[in-house]
Amino acid sequence: MSEETITLYEAIGGDATIRKLVRRFYELMDTLPEASACRAVHPPSLANAEQKLYEYLTGYLGGPPVYVEKYGHPRLRSRHFVAPIGAEERDGWILCFRQAMGETIEHPKLREIIWAPIEKLAHHMQNKDEGITG
Repeated sequence: MSEETITLYEAIGGDATIRKLVRRFYELMDTLPEASACRAVHPPSLANAEQKLYEYLTGYLGGPPVYVEKYGHPRLRSRHFVAPIGAEERDGWILCFRQAMGETIEHPKLREIIWAPIEKLAHHMQNKDEGITG
């Protein structure tokens, strides 16, 4: 008897769940005061960012490699150099993503599996040196 391996993409509900996750993420970014610094580094319309995050997460979680097919290697950090990302922007992003995941991905273990590398990525994206105080 062979066991079939499924991807995280399939385990969380595929396309419909990724779309809900990304939509909720940007709704939160647009409305939570704690995410205002993160929101401020985005253009007035979040539509393009929402589409790109949807495409990226689809492939990242094991679905079709839509983002890579359209844009090539993600090179996320270098693509985000145009936006100054410090601790406040990073923390707002983390807050929104974690809450959106909690609201859209049902199984806590799946959220846990997804969360660790996402949080690490968020910290890696920080590109603004804020100096050391105190």
